[in-house]
Amino acid sequence: MRVPLSWLRKFVDVPQDATPDDVLAALVRVGFEEEDVIDFGLQGPIVVGEVLSFEAEPQSNGKTIRWCQVDVGADHGGVRGIVCGASNFFAGDKVVVTLPGAVLPGPFPIAARKTYGHVSDGMIASAKELGLGDEHSGILRLVELGLDAPAGTDAIALLGLDDVAVDINVTPDRGYALSIRGVAREYSHATGASFRDPAERAWSDVEPGTGFPIAVEDAAPLRGRLGATEFVARVVRDVDPTKPTPAWMVARLTLAGIRSLGILIDITNYVMIELGQPIHGYDLDRLSGGITVRRAVAGETLETLDGKVRTLDPEDLLITDGSGPIGLAGVMGGGATEMTDATRNVLIEAATFDTISIARTARRHKLPSEASRRFERGVDPLVPFVAARRVADLMVEYAGGTLDTELGGALFAEVFIEGIVLPRDFVAGLIGVEYTDDEIVEALQMIGAEVTEADGSWVVIPPSWRPDLTDKWTLAEEVARIEGYDRIPSVLPLPPSGRGLTSAQQGRRRVANALAAAGYVETPSFPFVTEADNDLHGSASGEHVPSVRLANPLDGQAPFLRRSLIPGLLQVAHRNVSRGLVDLALYELGTVFLPEPGVTYGTTHVPPLAVRPDAATLAALDESIPPQHRHVAVLVTGSSVAKQPGQTPVSAGLTDVLDAVRTVAAASGVSIDVAQGMRAALHPGRAGVLSVGSVEVGYVGEVLPSVAEASDLHGRVVVAEIDLDLLLSLAGERVVAASLSGYPAATQDVSLVVGADLSASEVRATLVEGSGELLESVRLVDDYRGAGVPAGAKSLTFALRFRAPDRTLTAAEATEAKLAGVALAADRFGATLRE
Repeated sequence: MRVPLSWLRKFVDVPQDATPDDVLAALVRVGFEEEDVIDFGLQGPIVVGEVLSFEAEPQSNGKTIRWCQVDVGADHGGVRGIVCGASNFFAGDKVVVTLPGAVLPGPFPIAARKTYGHVSDGMIASAKELGLGDEHSGILRLVELGLDAPAGTDAIALLGLDDVAVDINVTPDRGYALSIRGVAREYSHATGASFRDPAERAWSDVEPGTGFPIAVEDAAPLRGRLGATEFVARVVRDVDPTKPTPAWMVARLTLAGIRSLGILIDITNYVMIELGQPIHGYDLDRLSGGITVRRAVAGETLETLDGKVRTLDPEDLLITDGSGPIGLAGVMGGGATEMTDATRNVLIEAATFDTISIARTARRHKLPSEASRRFERGVDPLVPFVAARRVADLMVEYAGGTLDTELGGALFAEVFIEGIVLPRDFVAGLIGVEYTDDEIVEALQMIGAEVTEADGSWVVIPPSWRPDLTDKWTLAEEVARIEGYDRIPSVLPLPPSGRGLTSAQQGRRRVANALAAAGYVETPSFPFVTEADNDLHGSASGEHVPSVRLANPLDGQAPFLRRSLIPGLLQVAHRNVSRGLVDLALYELGTVFLPEPGVTYGTTHVPPLAVRPDAATLAALDESIPPQHRHVAVLVTGSSVAKQPGQTPVSAGLTDVLDAVRTVAAASGVSIDVAQGMRAALHPGRAGVLSVGSVEVGYVGEVLPSVAEASDLHGRVVVAEIDLDLLLSLAGERVVAASLSGYPAATQDVSLVVGADLSASEVRATLVEGSGELLESVRLVDDYRGAGVPAGAKSLTFALRFRAPDRTLTAAEATEAKLAGVALAADRFGATLRE
């Protein structure tokens, strides 16, 4: 919200010597965030000049310039010769002259310079060059603004260009501060300065008549709320839309971020910024009959002021007349009844619309506006009558109109604000500051609330402009804000005993920290993929699998929720490689969505947004969500050891990812086994299944070259993905560290001849089972196929280490244990010892 200081001073006593930073500091104290300081970027001398004469001089390029003699006042050198390319002024006109040494917005410094055969001793300025609008085809004539001043007068002050605005961030719950009225009140709260409410007027001044027909047809209101609870109409006749907007009004609107569009529209915008009440003006002569506020009918269309024809939704709230829709209520008016330079009679609308309805309409049509921005945050329901009269008065004063007292508006629902019970000890208990009763009451009364005592508590009726004050907690926050946040002590709360992260949360954190410590970089990605990605990476076979399609995807090319983390890692790798980062070790810990076949997920029922859903509604929404599993996935590509002097580069490969898998297993407190497997997206013979005991928890392998190249990854790409929820559930409650034996180990090797299609992990598991408790570790050291081994078979060599916790093993004991394992392998798989 941009707040010109001259405008702010109309309603609150801001010291004349207060700087913009002083004003911002005061507003920060009451909870606003400072954004910026805005001015016109002008530096004098910029003065009023009188055009004494000029000579038109055609140029060889086809352009005609004017060599002008301009009186800028005795204090500024009297008559100066100035070259001007515009032709919309006459001798005797008063214009704005920027003299050498001046600076225009840009910055654009002005200096005397030779051009078109003359030395131009300054420049005659247009409105755009002064920052007053977009008009730059001609120079600014003071008569067009209704101004006159002697030559040499400071034009910056005359046009209100010496004003400055402060910009503050207004949070969505404080829509009342999207007005000069609201910000002035807050400045008063912060400083104690006297506040004058511009909305305070005698009811006799603003009470409308009943002659203009207005109706609200909302027989089945959405969410139990009427679309419009108030609609005030005023008529001003015989206006002159060609009259100039006062310079001070143009300057204030410009600083507030609003373009000047003519006196009639400028007045409606001015009152909206001043009071926070959006206003719309209609050309009364282009209206057909009375006004009806109703919901749209399916198939209706409306051409809005931006020239676009919009297909309306049955939830849209409309302003209509006898011809049909003439405006999207609270969002934007229609082109058929807009005010133009031909308008002579104006119907002024000031209404109160349902906040949720306006917000949904603005988003549905992608049509944010200054009006919808205020309506969706809530406007003061007691201001429309005042705002409509304020607009009418300004049109009478500056557009030469006459107020028609016979026409008016209507109130369709009584403004009722329910009182809030505030226990006496609640504020201190919540905020942690021992406020006195007087401090609490004075703070609430300062913001405009009515406070009465009742049974040891207070009953607080919030002001009409504060729809965000709905319970005792929001009232307590207001007390803390008004009394000052600096009074709240900085004390860390003590958590109750037994609270903290769950075991699953601790496990996920250990896994993430372990991978990061191992050199992997976490790269969260969007969970939206194509159906082809889900089919390829979301199942082992690559066949079509059920996936959840979003009704409103961010990207229409990727409308499905992911079944695997690998597509996201491939996209991240592609993005990094395209920017020259080719050695990558990435991981992601995120959610995948695994719908059950034959089950339909999602819901077409949207519960009301203004109230919390009940337990049954929440349960139904939970059932509409597919099962979600937390997975962890890693990806490596490029080099694990970069080339450097004396060091040959080492390509990242399967061993690196297997190390990452072991890191995840260690952090989870389990032991993961790897067995050869198949997966559609992985290279045959270079893919494995990850298991904990007999439970499969994930997979690992090298991505198919065709799949990698589809992501523009031309080197080797190796990935692994693990169901982390499942893995942590297999870890049990506690990991017990094994005791270390101080006795020496006995090591032996064994080579077994087995079928070539038998997994080495199955043979290893059998050796572990058969060798008994003395076996400390077993490791595959060789896989041989060739001479000396029968066709269709292979020789697997394992290194076994035996150790006893209480004695030194003999060679015979170790051999006996080894042979027990070999015997079990022979029994299960027909394994034989290789000679």
